[in-house]
Amino acid sequence: MYNHILLEISGSITTITLNRPDVFNAFNKEMHIELLDAMKMVAKDKSTRVLVITGAGKAFCSGQDLKDIEGKKDFSFSEVVNNRYNPMIRAITNLPKPVICKLNGVAAGAGCSLALACDMIIASEKSSLIEVFVNVGLVLDSGSSFFLPRIVGSKRAFEFATMGTKISADEALKIGMVNKVVEPDQLDLATMEIATYFSKAPTKAIALMKKMLQRSFHSDLESMLDYEAFCQEIAGRSADYTEGVAAFNEKRKPDFKGE
Repeated sequence: MYNHILLEISGSITTITLNRPDVFNAFNKEMHIELLDAMKMVAKDKSTRVLVITGAGKAFCSGQDLKDIEGKKDFSFSEVVNNRYNPMIRAITNLPKPVICKLNGVAAGAGCSLALACDMIIASEKSSLIEVFVNVGLVLDSGSSFFLPRIVGSKRAFEFATMGTKISADEALKIGMVNKVVEPDQLDLATMEIATYFSKAPTKAIALMKKMLQRSFHSDLESMLDYEAFCQEIAGRSADYTEGVAAFNEKRKPDFKGE
């Protein structure tokens, strides 16, 4: 049903693969439209409890396809960022389900932003991240100015942004940009192990914790204490909580339904 992405549903795990390998999965208008449409479907699909995003071929995503915008007289950078990239980042961060980036290769520019917007990143040893905007005289976009300093600190964020420093998978692991690094032939297995965990986890509680952690960046302690109590009330009334307590008392593994 799509030309520039692949959509695979396996039980409660949905995988979206950016599929323009000949241009290192760079974004054109059509791929943006397809990705947003797929994200809306995942958000509505109650059977999907975890989303994996990856790229086809050697790269994860090289950002904007510059050939797609070159020479267009009516082109507006702010319009493209506001109408294409920002909705994509919001769709990931607002999705009430965990999003895993399977980082199979280079993530550059907006591709790096896309990876950083995901809740977890499982990376191949051969993958890398680079905020390449400065190399063409542009600034960070698609959320990188938000995610980067929160993950690596202001000094490293300034370096990576203004010098276009290429960050290897191993270095990214050391500074907290990715969660796990594995050999390339182990990437599928490692990602699937984590996706399988989330596919059987209490999805509603995880969705609430995702919102809580995001809110903590712009809240004080008192506000977060109140919000924790609010969210705990919601979680405590969920079917998964009832099942979790029953499983604990019966000394068995819980069978969470994500409800």
